[in-house]
Amino acid sequence: MHRIVSAKAELLELRLDKPVGGSGVAQVDVVIVDISDEEGRTGLGFTYALGGGGNVVLECARTQLDKIVCGQQLVHPSALWGTVASTFNRTGYGPNLVALAAIDLAAWDLYSKRLEVPLASALGGVPRPIRLYGSGGFTATQTAIEAAHVADGYVERGFQAVKPRVQGKISRDSEVLRAVRHTIGDSVAMMVDANEKCDLVSAKQLLLLALDHNVSFVEEPLPAQALSAYRALSAHAPVAIATGEHLQTVAEFLPYFCEGLAAVVQPDLAMMGGITPIMKLCTLAEAFNVAVSPHFLPGLFVHVAASSTSIRQLEDFPLIEPLFEGWPTCDAQGQVTPGTECGHGLRLQRSRRQ
Repeated sequence: MHRIVSAKAELLELRLDKPVGGSGVAQVDVVIVDISDEEGRTGLGFTYALGGGGNVVLECARTQLDKIVCGQQLVHPSALWGTVASTFNRTGYGPNLVALAAIDLAAWDLYSKRLEVPLASALGGVPRPIRLYGSGGFTATQTAIEAAHVADGYVERGFQAVKPRVQGKISRDSEVLRAVRHTIGDSVAMMVDANEKCDLVSAKQLLLLALDHNVSFVEEPLPAQALSAYRALSAHAPVAIATGEHLQTVAEFLPYFCEGLAAVVQPDLAMMGGITPIMKLCTLAEAFNVAVSPHFLPGLFVHVAASSTSIRQLEDFPLIEPLFEGWPTCDAQGQVTPGTECGHGLRLQRSRRQ
């Protein structure tokens, strides 16, 4: 009755008007997955590769759909996720997981529609408003004045937190943090994102600088795989450390939980392989009393936040949002609430269909 009878994937190349964020991304490859069941219900999923490389992800998605997903009974999305992921034992995670993210999201969308409830409810949650922090618009190449101007724009829209980018160059970073703090005042929270640009020495300096400017957390002061350096940095960290957008699988987060290396973890939908493993990560975070602040896509993760108290804020960084309709809107207090439409409520813009 709930067999998936159609499953397809396509690639969209989204070229940005200018480089964005701390890594200067100028193109995003977005893989779209559409599935449908015997009763005509449909599910839409997507994943992405920042900076290109989407063709590899597309091939992985098509292989998973053709060889595994199409013809499967969709008993529950997490069961489907496990079935697909079990085939990665000889090829590894990498683009396989990035592709699975789109399939998993499509499965949750279809499953929610079958239950005739919003995704937030299908995930077992109760919809609630979640605070956004301003992140899009900041880049690592901005002057202090430019960063302050972006921050001021967020505050005028009702946001209570902002996250400028830093370079790991203390003299320049000091100017940026001073200017942003002066602009937003003491009542608005500030985080900073180093995008893995520091070594251990400059990371220690950055955390001390962050303390001087009442920064809530420093994101990715070091590469995510540099566990020895994170151990040394966290041992005497004067402010909270955040990381996680470059990690794949719940297992890769375990040292950060078990050894107290980060106070905030930031799973990425694509890297993690979808909502299913992120739900597991949220449960683990609750057990360790660690905050979860997902990377990008607040209009999607607000559904996940409905079922996990570990998610306390979401990142406003519009990137692939223009491809879709149906995103929940931000209110005057800088908060977002899940919509009431069945599923995740998103639709690919008709003009984007190939």
